[in-house]
Formats: sequence, structure tokens, C-alpha cells
Amino acid sequence: MPRLIRLYLSSMMLGAVLGVIFAVLLVAFDIAGLRHLLFASPAGLIGFFMLIFFHAALFAGVQFGISVMLMAEGGRKPPSGRLVFSNISRPKVLVESAAGNSDRKKLLPNSHGH
Repeated sequence: MPRLIRLYLSSMMLGAVLGVIFAVLLVAFDIAGLRHLLFASPAGLIGFFMLIFFHAALFAGVQFGISVMLMAEGGRKPPSGRLVFSNISRPKVLVESAAGNSDRKKLLPNSHGH
């Protein structure tokens, strides 16, 4: 079997199993009253199977997407994570003088919003 087909099938199966487990746990722990809602309704069995099916499909797709994204070529090194600080000064704020002449304005460095 080709490598990509094997990757597709294995990741889809793993995702589907995780989705089924998640859906069953949602019902088992009665999250948001799901168990009561599903088993008290005449169409509850259909709802239960739809919940399992769609969670399995969702988790399978996400698992396959994650496995494809992790297949990135190893030619490049990822960034080292080292922080680089640039020499950025604080912005200057133009304020009016409260005492005296209102025409007179003063250029002050930003003092933390005061």
C-alpha cells in the first residue's frame, strides 16, 4: 500500500475513534443534558447515531489535517525563538497646560496614560 494512503487511513481511523470516544463521553456525563434529551425523545436513537457519526467525521478530518501539516520538509530550521528588541522610543504626547495660557502646548513623553 502506498505511504500516503496508509497515512490517510491510519489518521482517519485514529480521528474517528477519538470522535466516537468524545461523543460517547458527552452523552455518558450528560453534558448540557444531552443524555436526557437523547433518551427522552422518540428520535433520540437517530440523534445519538448522528452525534457519533458527525463527531467521528470531524475528528477524523482534523487528525488527517494535523498529520499532513506535520509532514513539512525538514530542509529549513524553525526560528530559534530568540527575542529581538528594536530600539523603539516611546511616542511623544502633545498636552495643554492646565494652569494659565491655553494657547501654550507642551510636548511631553508618554507617561503611562496620565
